[in-house]
Amino acid sequence: MIRFTLKCDQDHSFDSWFKSAEAFDTLKASGMVSCAVCGSAKVEKALMAPAVRPARKAASPQPTAERPLTAPPSELEQAITALRRHVEENSDYVGLNFAAEARAMHLGEAPERAIHGEAKLEDARALLEDGIAVAPLPFLPSRKTN
Repeated sequence: MIRFTLKCDQDHSFDSWFKSAEAFDTLKASGMVSCAVCGSAKVEKALMAPAVRPARKAASPQPTAERPLTAPPSELEQAITALRRHVEENSDYVGLNFAAEARAMHLGEAPERAIHGEAKLEDARALLEDGIAVAPLPFLPSRKTN
């Protein structure tokens, strides 16, 4: 398959894929190639640069201010990051003991405080059924690495 940049007589530019250069010529001659914008059948190949894949051992591109390697975070991603930071700074991480710790606080056996952690679905459901308010967080807990 080959992608051609095409241009019609109304100066609209668009891309289209063809099996080969010969296939483009055949389809154009039979009137089956038309402008994607205005429908004009007067279409020619536009000047285009070849798409050449870099060598496998070529150095990977380095991000710059003008060309970052990743898209900037969306508003939702920024909000989730801010929520994570707030939760981690203002509550204690109790890990897999979340359900037991939440129940102990509810029963007055442990001091009341803000906690976050991990719980199995059935444990979280049991907490809710017993009137203990819990809610899932939209992120996984941070993992400490060596």
